[in-house]
Amino acid sequence: MTNLIIRPEKVEDYKNTELMTMRSFWNKYFPGCVEHNMLRVIRASADYLPEISRVAVLDGKIVGAAFYTRAWIVGEDGVRNEVAMLGPLAVEPTLEGNNIGGALICETIRLTKEAGLAGIILCGEPGYYPKFGFKLLQDFGITDAEGNCYDAYLCYPLSDEFATYKGHFEESPNFEKIEDSAALEKISKEFPAYRKVKVQEGFMQIFNQHLGVVESVDGEIFNVRYWELVIPCRLADGLKQLPAAGSDVQFIWNHKGGESEITKVVKNILDDE
Repeated sequence: MTNLIIRPEKVEDYKNTELMTMRSFWNKYFPGCVEHNMLRVIRASADYLPEISRVAVLDGKIVGAAFYTRAWIVGEDGVRNEVAMLGPLAVEPTLEGNNIGGALICETIRLTKEAGLAGIILCGEPGYYPKFGFKLLQDFGITDAEGNCYDAYLCYPLSDEFATYKGHFEESPNFEKIEDSAALEKISKEFPAYRKVKVQEGFMQIFNQHLGVVESVDGEIFNVRYWELVIPCRLADGLKQLPAAGSDVQFIWNHKGGESEITKVVKNILDDE
């Protein structure tokens, strides 16, 4: 996208950035999301790093954002080494596949290095970030506070000093406020009431695929509603349950213009509650 502009966020952007972030994470981990509230927590935090955080603007509209906060790698001796923590990274869902997230990552990596920080850490999609050079934190001898190592814990070393950091990482203590139910309920009233979907008990991770609703069927083509878009899909090989108009489905969206396909018919558990 040659007309994509990456710049610092302005006060007048706040509400639009929050709405875009809400849409980006909606129903990804669980019904609804908390990331729009996360932005307000971050902006109010002393650990916010606005000098390396950026938004992406296309034709005057906020279409992406990358927020950074201070984090620390804490050694067994108690020494705390400061790094930058990326999150959230959000992209307007109807514009996925246009490298908006990639442009934000590359620009903010450059800014973080110029700021003199030794590295970036994050908790995110392990199938996405490594293509930009992120590596597993566990390969550097770094865990979470409980000593756990997960593929979602990633880092981008920016100097040789980062390799000397061992121990566990700690994020900003302000992040404890993100899931405040009262604050979340209050902020959510400021935004559209999007449909919540729950397709399994517990934690969901729907990243490489998407959730949509079959709007109509035209022969072998199933037109899937995904936000404001209608995406023509075929059925994946081996799909046992056939969708119909109105079915909630999981699908792979081919952003390159090839065939998208429905991989699963799902049931919204919330419909029975």
